[in-house]
Amino acid sequence: MLTQIWQELNYVNKISDLPVKSSASHEKKRQQILQRMEKAMGKLPDRSNLPAFDIKISDSVMEDRFTRYTLSFAVAENERLPVYLYVPKQRGTIQRIPAMLVLHGTSVLGKGVVDGQGPLPNRAHARELAERGYVVIAPDYPSFGDLKDHNFDQDRYESATMQAIFNHMRCVDLLQSRPDVDPENIGVIGHSLGGHNAMFVAAFDTRLKVAVSSSGWTQFEYYNIGEDGSRKYGGRLGPWAQTRYMPLIRTKYKLDAKLIPFNFDDIIAAIAPRAFFSVSPLKDANFDVNGVRAGISLAEKVYNNLGASDLLQVRYPDAGHDFPVENRKEVYGYLDRTLGHTPLYAPVK
Repeated sequence: MLTQIWQELNYVNKISDLPVKSSASHEKKRQQILQRMEKAMGKLPDRSNLPAFDIKISDSVMEDRFTRYTLSFAVAENERLPVYLYVPKQRGTIQRIPAMLVLHGTSVLGKGVVDGQGPLPNRAHARELAERGYVVIAPDYPSFGDLKDHNFDQDRYESATMQAIFNHMRCVDLLQSRPDVDPENIGVIGHSLGGHNAMFVAAFDTRLKVAVSSSGWTQFEYYNIGEDGSRKYGGRLGPWAQTRYMPLIRTKYKLDAKLIPFNFDDIIAAIAPRAFFSVSPLKDANFDVNGVRAGISLAEKVYNNLGASDLLQVRYPDAGHDFPVENRKEVYGYLDRTLGHTPLYAPVK
């Protein structure tokens, strides 16, 4: 059975970059932002001559609305990425439908969190979107889930952040290769760690039509984990400089927000004029809402200049570091409209 599924899932490894409706001047600006991000993250590896996906399935679970596959695939030579792939059940002729890349937060469970396996509510974004009728791919981030034993000293990346960007772009490659995915209607969503990783990959990958970040960011100058956290990590921005994130923020930029060559308003500008939706709680102890307001104010100017002001959305729920039910409901509706999806009946609980 698994051999048959493996053959069905091993589609042609084809990359087709889609054009973005944007001005030449904005595209030049976007490229400059990406270059500045690379100064802190390391260069995005060459994406030409990539290997075949070589999909290997270890498990499959059939549910009422979808089948969830546990698999890994080749992202590069000697590099494999473990993911969950959710394939909605279709009747009759297989139709091309929208797809979502779903990125997990900080948890030892990795992708298991967005499947609803953890103790925290409001984290099962992958499962909820699959129930809604999207093809969904949910990868592990290095050092979490099935990548818990990842050795950062032996990989080829200057940061795990850039490794994740590369891996997540390969997830988009895989989605685009599938005959049941509409290649022009793919989005990305994440909470916390997944929230800023959603922003990072959307900045680099213009094939992503919409990006959603829940509790995922604030401007660097507003980031503050308190005195105890600062002591633990050696400085206010120390958490960003961990081995599993961007070490150059410490070694090259001295944990100084003024020296870091990019900020989050730049990332949103690089996503423009594509759709960006931020859910930024008022009581988020990780990401100061005042820094979100400051970043949104700067990003609004870019969206307004591009005639896309309605594609920049932000909500400020009266909550802590969370992705509340009412906001997920609104976000899913926004995704449906943006990606042209008619959802299956799937209430958000």
